[in-house]
Amino acid sequence: MTRTWMADKLFDQLHKFYKSAEQKLQHRFFYPQPMYRPFLSVEDQNQWMGLSSDAAMNPYVEKVFTESKYGHQVHDVFGGILLKQCGFLDVKEFMKAARTYLQTNQSFISDHFDETQLKINSEGVTYKQYRAEKLIFCNGVNVLNNELFKNLPIRLLKGETLMIELEATPELIFNRGVYMVPMGEKNHYRVGATYETKNLSRSATEVGRMELEQKLKALIKMPYKIISQDWGFRPTTPDRKPILGEHPDSKNVIIFNGLGTKGVSLAPYFSAQLVNWLLSKGEIQPEVNIKRFKSLSSKSSEEV
Repeated sequence: MTRTWMADKLFDQLHKFYKSAEQKLQHRFFYPQPMYRPFLSVEDQNQWMGLSSDAAMNPYVEKVFTESKYGHQVHDVFGGILLKQCGFLDVKEFMKAARTYLQTNQSFISDHFDETQLKINSEGVTYKQYRAEKLIFCNGVNVLNNELFKNLPIRLLKGETLMIELEATPELIFNRGVYMVPMGEKNHYRVGATYETKNLSRSATEVGRMELEQKLKALIKMPYKIISQDWGFRPTTPDRKPILGEHPDSKNVIIFNGLGTKGVSLAPYFSAQLVNWLLSKGEIQPEVNIKRFKSLSSKSSEEV
């Protein structure tokens, strides 16, 4: 029941970025849409009523309902809160469009990165036949297999999702315990996600499916059919903030990682911050700077 960290700056930047990216890439993948969060109790209702009167919440709260508003589709006997500045990004379509653009401009190579062929010196970096002043690692959880950054406190957070088919069409995004957003084919929706830190198996699990179904049934009244189940790892950090900046021993090697569960909202703002820093037009703020970690040579990588 609090605004996410840096909400005002992050949300302003992400709306501008993805709309601009759609125009540049000539492709649709960003879908602003209101989100409805049902209340679970009268106490829940009262708390949100109080929060909605805070001026700082005005940019995000559209309306508070004290009785059922979408009861034909969800369980909302106590009403709910309608939030604005919400929506969803079709990440696969975004990545596909970005990759096509880069390939068209001869700026993309699809290949396995062999770290043993990387050479770093004071002038820059060399990889096979390529030379550059800087190298930026944006490789998510694979950073744990990287010799330069493997001791950073990047933690794996597993998430599972379901793809379902609904008989009816939801009027907007519903979110309580799980989110449910449209994906691709008509009436196909992605439901997620779980947060698993212990069972890091590389497969979908029955436990994950049961958890998602339980929460989905508590949210919606609409009949559904499970089409598929998926899973993945998020790269998270102890303080839940990204890691940006240069390696302390290799100034020409940069990292952009640790975006966790909020990569879609964090990436536009902090990629711009990183670029401005590289161009000597700004600084990396302390909360996300790699310098906040005491040592990369220590497996514990304690925070200062």
